[in-house]
Amino acid sequence: MFFHNFLYSLKVLFRNKPLMFWSFAFPIVLGLLFNLAFKDIEKNESFSSFDIAIVNSEEYLNNPIYKEAYTSLSEGDDKLFDINYVSKEEADVLLEDKEIVGYLEFSESVSITINQNGINETILKFVVDEIESNKEMINSLIQKRLENNKYSEIELIIGEIKSKVLNTSVSLKDQTKDNISYTMIEYYTLIAMTALYGGTIAIYITNLKLANMGSIGKRTAVTAIKKSSLLLSSLLASYLIQILELALLFLFTIFVLSVDYGNNLLYIIILALIGSFAGLTLGVAIATLIRASENTKTGILIAVTMFGCFLSGMMGITMKYVVDTYAPLVNLVNPAALITDGFYNLYYYGLNDNFILDLILLLVFSAVMLLISYRGLRRQKYDSI
Repeated sequence: MFFHNFLYSLKVLFRNKPLMFWSFAFPIVLGLLFNLAFKDIEKNESFSSFDIAIVNSEEYLNNPIYKEAYTSLSEGDDKLFDINYVSKEEADVLLEDKEIVGYLEFSESVSITINQNGINETILKFVVDEIESNKEMINSLIQKRLENNKYSEIELIIGEIKSKVLNTSVSLKDQTKDNISYTMIEYYTLIAMTALYGGTIAIYITNLKLANMGSIGKRTAVTAIKKSSLLLSSLLASYLIQILELALLFLFTIFVLSVDYGNNLLYIIILALIGSFAGLTLGVAIATLIRASENTKTGILIAVTMFGCFLSGMMGITMKYVVDTYAPLVNLVNPAALITDGFYNLYYYGLNDNFILDLILLLVFSAVMLLISYRGLRRQKYDSI
C-alpha cells in the first residue's frame, strides 16, 4: 500500500500544472533574471591601465631609478600606467580635459597633481610612495657599500644595487578559489529559497490526506491504512519532485548560465537536498496543524519562509549578524539561516565543522517537524465525515 500511495501521489503532483510551474519554471526564470542582472557587474569592475603624464624634465631624465621604475610599470600586458611624456603646460591641459588621472613632477622628490579623488588616483599615490621608499633604500644601500669599499668602484656598486632592487619581483601565492565571486551568493540564495519553497508541494499533497480538506481525505480517513505510511509515502513523492526540481536548476545554472560552483559542488548539492527535506517537513507540519484553506496554509508557509530568510540575512547580511549577536538561538532553529550559513561556510572556508553542524541541525529540525506532523495526524478527530 505504501508503494501504491507513493505512485498515486506522484501522479497527482505532476497533474497540478500551477504547482509544477512554480516548482520547476519559477526558479529557472529567477536564475535567468539573476544572470541578466549580475553577469556584467564584475566584468565592468575589473582593473585596466589608466593614463597619467610625467613632466619630461631634466630631473626625471637624469634619475635612472625613476626612469626604470616608471618604464617597467608602463610595459607589458599587465601594465599599470599609460604614460604621456609632456611639458608641464601640456600636462595641465590634459588634466583639465580629464584625459589623464594626474601627472608627476620630479625634483628631489615627486609631486602629484590630480583634480579629484578616486580609485585610480589612490593607486597612483600608492605607487609613487612605494617607488620613493625604494629610492631611499637604494640610496641607503649605496652609501653603506661605498663606506665599506672606501669609495672604490663607485659605478659598479651603484649599478649592482640598482639591479637587485629594481629587478626584484614579488612572488605571490594565490589561494583564492577559482570561483570566488560575490555574485555567487545570489545563486546560493536562489538554491536556498527553492529548497524551502518545496514546502508548498508538501502542503498540497498532505491536504489530500486530511478529511477536512476534501472528499479524498474523507475516504482516506476511514481506511485502515496507518497514518504514518500515508504521510511518509506522500512525503517521499514530494521529495522526489523536489530532487528533480533541484537537479534541473543545477543543470540550468551550470550549463546554460555557466555558474562555476568550484570544488564544493557535491557539498552544495548535499546541503540543498537536506535543506529541501527540511522545507518539505515544514510544509507537512503547517498542513497538519493549521485548520484553514490550502491558500491560507500556503500563505503562512511563504510568510514563515520569507521571515526566516530575512533573519538569515538573505535580504542583507547585516541582519544575520544582528541575530547571531543578540539572539543566536533563533537562527539555530531557523532552516533558512542554517542553509545560508552552510553556503557561507562552503563559500569562504570549504568543508569544515560548522558546515557539518548546519547539516545536523537541519536533520534535527526535519525530524522534529515529522514527529509533530505524525502526532498531529493521529490526534485528528471529526464529529462527522
